[in-house]
Amino acid sequence: MTSNGARPRPPRKIGPRLLAPSRILRPTIRRAGGGRDRGALVVKSYDMIAAGSKSFASASLLFDKATRERVWMLYAWCRRCDDIADGQELGGTLGSQSNLADRVKAIRVLTRRALDGEPTADVAFDAFGQVASECGLTMEMAEDVIMGFELDAAGWRPRTEADLARYCYHVAGAVGVMMAQVMGVPSGDSETLDRACDLGLAFQLANIARDLDEDDAADRCYLPMEWLAEQDIEPGQLMKPHHRWEVAELANRLVVRMDRHLKMARLGTVGLPFRSRWAILSAANIYGEIGYTVRRRGREAWNQRVVVSSWDKLRMIASAFFEALRNTPRPPDDAPEWTRGDILIDVRMAGAIAPPPMTPLPDEA
Repeated sequence: MTSNGARPRPPRKIGPRLLAPSRILRPTIRRAGGGRDRGALVVKSYDMIAAGSKSFASASLLFDKATRERVWMLYAWCRRCDDIADGQELGGTLGSQSNLADRVKAIRVLTRRALDGEPTADVAFDAFGQVASECGLTMEMAEDVIMGFELDAAGWRPRTEADLARYCYHVAGAVGVMMAQVMGVPSGDSETLDRACDLGLAFQLANIARDLDEDDAADRCYLPMEWLAEQDIEPGQLMKPHHRWEVAELANRLVVRMDRHLKMARLGTVGLPFRSRWAILSAANIYGEIGYTVRRRGREAWNQRVVVSSWDKLRMIASAFFEALRNTPRPPDDAPEWTRGDILIDVRMAGAIAPPPMTPLPDEA
């Protein structure tokens, strides 16, 4: 008891003080480009396109300033996604192909953060967030591209021409559609967007024809299994010397398809502003030359990597200038077999491409 006879109070238990949520966690401020300075994003994006694709960098300089900057930022995202998926740097030598599924997951997460205006700690993804906010690019558009990386991560290979069409759409045709919107093509202008898809498909077909040897060295093959069976090319023997004539024939089939899609793509440039039309026609000429060179070289196309010289690029850009002035492209004699509409039906309704069945193809029986 105390001196005045009162009973002492028990000591008060003091628990941990709870802070208001606002004092613990502050919400991330959502800003286009993750809060980075737009000018800095543009500079970094150009550095990536200049190092990763000299052909496209040359053509992109022909756009007006606003379009050019947006094209660079979209390209930076495409290039960075490709590098993450392939474990490489600016399209260089392929790195380790382990943990591919985790890499694709990272691409998807960073892309979502960029579209939500959250910082990603990666300049290319922040640049994508910036251009997406300016041009109305969506996660569905990005998903069409990411699904191409997902197919590679699963070790997928095309069994049929329809499978090849879908792969080309994911990795290039869908990018063409996004590029068109970056250039100001309305989302409801299906005709022009279809032609933009044709351009992407053509670019990818040229890339596949040129890179058959590099892909084979990385244990990848984008030629349909049905084509290989028709030519009696055994698994693992694609780039062996005794099959060079057959491979040259298959590469020619790719180039024929490339040519048809390029000619269709030119039809879509008619309504574009002059500088955009000139840039697109220049890119078409340069990438087309890659495919045509593969065809001219025949069985020797993979003795040395096909490149378009600086002089040839200037010549093709000059040719594209006059094409853009005339603005009277001719349609192909034979329309492409693949259309964006048919591919999208497969993409939207068929779901993921199943692993190829182990049943023998007709020519193998």
